[in-house]
Amino acid sequence: MKSTANLYTFGYEGMSLEAFTDRLKEAGVKTVIDVRELPLSRKKGFSKRSFAEALHNAGLAYAHMPALGCPKPIRDRYKNDADWSAYVRQFNIYLAGQDAAVLELAKIAKSTPACLVCYEADFNFCHRSLVARAVAQAGGPRVVHLTAKTAIPEVPARAAA
Repeated sequence: MKSTANLYTFGYEGMSLEAFTDRLKEAGVKTVIDVRELPLSRKKGFSKRSFAEALHNAGLAYAHMPALGCPKPIRDRYKNDADWSAYVRQFNIYLAGQDAAVLELAKIAKSTPACLVCYEADFNFCHRSLVARAVAQAGGPRVVHLTAKTAIPEVPARAAA
């Protein structure tokens, strides 16, 4: 029987902490997986300790998986050249060396409604989407990207004709 579980992704850019946690709960998320390498934020409430506490108070579990964050040299290069294709190539090379973390996340995501969290609002330009795809390919649940108002199922890449 095919699983109906989802692995969600969600970026907090432009949202208040309350609106963010409300949206997670509305989607049925139970566990938030922070995939920022360094879980620090200039946005009030989204740095690791206060974020974990706020999630706990909202009835959500929190885990930080720094191995699935984007390494600083890759982030810095993207800030300088804005070359998304190069970013994806570099991050996927890095991610290929993180099999243990990807498999651990797949196991977590199959056991609880989980959501990968990062800053970037647009999942099309965030490493969390690349992580989620790797988890799905490793046997994890199907990927669904949350936005402030919608849920967008991942569309598998199609082979060129």
